[in-house]
Amino acid sequence: MVVTLDRELMEITLRSLQVTLTAVVIAAIIGMPLGALLAIRRFAHRRAAVAVLNALMGLPPVVVGLFVYILFSRSGPFGVLDLLFTPTVMVIAQVIIITPLIASISQQAIRELWAAYHDLLISLNASVSQRLATLLWDGRRTLLTAALAGFGRAIGEVGAIMIVGGNIDHATRVLTTAIALETSKGNFALALALGYVLIALALAVSVTTHLLSNTEVSGRW
Repeated sequence: MVVTLDRELMEITLRSLQVTLTAVVIAAIIGMPLGALLAIRRFAHRRAAVAVLNALMGLPPVVVGLFVYILFSRSGPFGVLDLLFTPTVMVIAQVIIITPLIASISQQAIRELWAAYHDLLISLNASVSQRLATLLWDGRRTLLTAALAGFGRAIGEVGAIMIVGGNIDHATRVLTTAIALETSKGNFALALALGYVLIALALAVSVTTHLLSNTEVSGRW
């Protein structure tokens, strides 16, 4: 099924990539500047904020799914938007799950760069926005690694998107939810094919992250 590019397999894979990549882009736009800001600004309770951010990295996906479900259900505050059981609400759930991860990795990476660039940027009288732009650009390889880490977590997530997406055929069915369904139905051929694709994506992310890390280390030397 993988070799022949089975139609159902490709549909589910493409939907998974669409949802996850959209979530990663949005989470990166939110998380990277947030992490960088926490790295360079000094304010009251900063350490507590960083600790909370790190704690949110372990946020249980099923709890996120329940929280998002309540918000977008008919009786919830955003029920009027009618987004429940759509790819859009699946993206929202994944953004909530992976934003703390991306922000935390970004904060650690930018903190190291800030230690090296601090005196230079202060002497140039750079504004906060200029400091952020400089640090984010110079740390782009590490930040890409943060985005890949977010992608790796999101692509393999099942609890939250099962709750808010409903695993609807030709609408919200993605790799992980489809594997769970097909396994329960005894359709091991499709379940294994989906599993191979998921493993291939996970390996691709792992290899890319490793290569970027080596490139970053080589660049520093």
